[in-house]
Amino acid sequence: MSLPAESYLWLKTLHIIGVVVWFAGLFYLVRLFIYHVEADELESDIKFAFVNQYSLMERRLANIITTPGMILAVSMAIGLLIYNPSWLEQTWMQVKLFFVFLLLIYHIFCYRLMSSLAKGECKWSGQQLRILNELPTLFLVIVVMLVVFKNNFPTSAATWLIVFLVIFMALSIQLYARFRRINKEKQI
Repeated sequence: MSLPAESYLWLKTLHIIGVVVWFAGLFYLVRLFIYHVEADELESDIKFAFVNQYSLMERRLANIITTPGMILAVSMAIGLLIYNPSWLEQTWMQVKLFFVFLLLIYHIFCYRLMSSLAKGECKWSGQQLRILNELPTLFLVIVVMLVVFKNNFPTSAATWLIVFLVIFMALSIQLYARFRRINKEKQI
């Protein structure tokens, strides 16, 4: 089935907008989880206010931004696949859909974490959440590379340099957080 060019471009545009909104929400949501967990270390008189504020912010972000972005991205992707079913036969699309499936699981897992945080039952540390927060970045890099390169996924030195830079950025964030925590402990 062929789709008028303008309709196809609208589906594609809305898909990209949905992806951007979804990822923006996922990036910030887990960052709020980190702040929420760290608020538990505050003195009880201010802890309550911070924990309640973070719970409210998490719910609003998840329900008003992140999930609608996911729904828009996925529904527009389904529309694109209906009009281009041959993409489903291509390896790059199958791998992309696998990573999107993992991202959907991550999204659902974030809701479970949000629920456990709201109940005061979360067992995750700030450090563990920082590591968890790197997953959508990794998924984003892989998915974008699959879309751009399709079946000609690069394996050159430049590709490995980019992979190294992504890993380096993730490790730098972790080291900076550790450095901040150590300095905070020294001040106490």
